[in-house]
Amino acid sequence: MSMVNEPLPGRWPVAVIMERVPLQNRWADERWEAREVVSDPSPGAAPRVILDTPERRQVLHCGLVVTLQRDEAEGYFMNITSPQPKAFVLWRMEGDQAVPAGLTVSYHEGSRWLDSGESVDGVPLPAQLLPWLAVYCEHHYKPEPRRKPKYATSRDKGRMGNWRPD
Repeated sequence: MSMVNEPLPGRWPVAVIMERVPLQNRWADERWEAREVVSDPSPGAAPRVILDTPERRQVLHCGLVVTLQRDEAEGYFMNITSPQPKAFVLWRMEGDQAVPAGLTVSYHEGSRWLDSGESVDGVPLPAQLLPWLAVYCEHHYKPEPRRKPKYATSRDKGRMGNWRPD
């Protein structure tokens, strides 16, 4: 059966590993960051500590889903064609722990989150998501046709206003 006729799944369940690292700093005692995105071993499970040492603490957060949207296809394409494809994890502090609040594989959406002042970490894209994302882009990403550049001519006189400082 041809893959073109088969419906493409637009969701992939994942889990995020958040890591706490102690700091020797007068302004902060610790730093949280997203460490890794993995396939979800148990969807809906409560967060659980998978590593707890004095140097670092790692917590596995299950139940997140990568959901693909057609209007983000260009962002997915930019991500998978970059030298290091990434998954972008939006996280927030809840009490004394960092909790992932969202996840995307679109460069555009990740950039919007960063621009809005959210805490976002880019982690390497899991290898099993790359072919899935490539098939989605192949079916849904249509690059805009290249437009011929327009150069200024003598007919454009007056459109730019008075640009001379006289």
